[in-house]
Amino acid sequence: AGRRERASYFASTARVIPAAGPGRGNPQLQTCAAWPHLCHFDDERMAARMSGKGWEDEIAELRRRKALAAEMGGADRVARQRSRGKLTVRERIDALLDPGSFREWGSLAGEGQYDADGRLTGFRASSCLVGRGAVEGRPVAVSADDFTNRGGSSESYLHEKNVQAELMAAEYGLPLLRLLDGTGGGGSVAEIERLGATYVPYVPGFDQVVANLGAVPVVSLGLGPVAGLGAARLVASHYSLMVRGLSQMFTAGPPVVAAAGEKVTADQLGGAELHASTGSIDDVVDSEAEAFARARRFLSYLPGRAGAQPVRVPCDDPPDRAEPWLDAVIPRDRRWPYEIRPILEAVLDRGSLFEIGRAWGRSIVTALARVNGLPVAVIASDPGQMGGTWTASASRKMARLVELAETFRLPVVHCVDVGGFTIGSQAEKAGTIRDGTRAIATIYQSTVPWCVVILRRAFGVAGAGMMDHTRFRYRIAWPSGDWGSLPAEGGIEAAFKAQIEAAPDPEAAKREIRARLERLRSPFRSAERF
Repeated sequence: AGRRERASYFASTARVIPAAGPGRGNPQLQTCAAWPHLCHFDDERMAARMSGKGWEDEIAELRRRKALAAEMGGADRVARQRSRGKLTVRERIDALLDPGSFREWGSLAGEGQYDADGRLTGFRASSCLVGRGAVEGRPVAVSADDFTNRGGSSESYLHEKNVQAELMAAEYGLPLLRLLDGTGGGGSVAEIERLGATYVPYVPGFDQVVANLGAVPVVSLGLGPVAGLGAARLVASHYSLMVRGLSQMFTAGPPVVAAAGEKVTADQLGGAELHASTGSIDDVVDSEAEAFARARRFLSYLPGRAGAQPVRVPCDDPPDRAEPWLDAVIPRDRRWPYEIRPILEAVLDRGSLFEIGRAWGRSIVTALARVNGLPVAVIASDPGQMGGTWTASASRKMARLVELAETFRLPVVHCVDVGGFTIGSQAEKAGTIRDGTRAIATIYQSTVPWCVVILRRAFGVAGAGMMDHTRFRYRIAWPSGDWGSLPAEGGIEAAFKAQIEAAPDPEAAKREIRARLERLRSPFRSAERF
């Protein structure tokens, strides 16, 4: 776009720049001699042309319409938006992007009202703003709902605006930022009367929404109530969040749900905390300012498009930095948990850990971080939650991060302390084996570099699924490492049942067997076998 703008500028200026003679003047201007039809004109003829009426009226109309569009839904609706503690759509864009970087397109789209003579008497802007801007100097595409215009409904804007934002992001390789506040599509049953007919539902541009998940980083911010298509667009992203107390998300809002027989408030039906706990969104924040800050930080870890190399940033954290307290951080009693996040903060670049999805799948921590300035995806067992076992939700969360890493070529650091899949009747009812196996399949399909650090336990199918063992195994174990098909504590009774039952003192027999196995489970013996 910049090249076309410069070309247009050059072409326009070339018409009034006299051609330079050979060897004279600025060499750059001498090229004008190649286009005499652009560079030479008859002074009298040009003066005659310029004495006629120009396009001042149309330019004034253009400026008038842009000014009307800048009023959004009008003073009353803007005041109502602010009274709810919400920024306007234009204030949001200014707060999210680098100062002065936003370039809107489609600002004239909307509904004009005209008198009998065809003069514009009123104008309502569309309920969606689209354009391009920059985040930390990197170009991005932006689409943003304007709740002051019919609650952000697509009734009041052309679907094509959002479609073009999605296409621009894909074709130019730009990260896409969606600011959602309203339905963003679908409209209401009132449309039936206006159209004079119903229509078979379809979603304009959703093919590109799906395609962009494999093409460019997509960030969606829920900054108010979103329903229907708006909700679908919120979750169809690599990173999504909602603002506590300000945002709700539902497939259908409270009035529709009430008609089906359930009366609930908006927060009870689709509050931010609810959706964060199910993994429908990735994070919850306390303010719009925090939402914008987290969106900017998330993008800092990713390249502008899939297939591009991650960007290494300058790092003042020495690679050989040592943390002596790590020597004693893992309890010798294997039954005791410990805090995993301080360990991650210590072994990764200081201050670089960006956790994603903390409110769900809590036995696994997923995050982005940096190692010597290079962005990486991080997976870590949390022994303080369900003993670090893989639950159904933790497995889905882990698979989601691995897919993100694969799309944007981020190496994966996996810190392992897993006793296996979660067991018990509730785990079976949750379909843990299905989700856990899918997570392992996602790991085995990954082609980016993996570094596995075994902090303590690695047991069962989940332990075996820590990485694809058929690839190069960059696998490190701490001296606290302990692994096998089953923990000895839980497998002795099954493996040595006959011997224990035949012993004069079954308890003494179990203690003797446990001591014998304990001598063999040293990680140093495993290291001997490579």
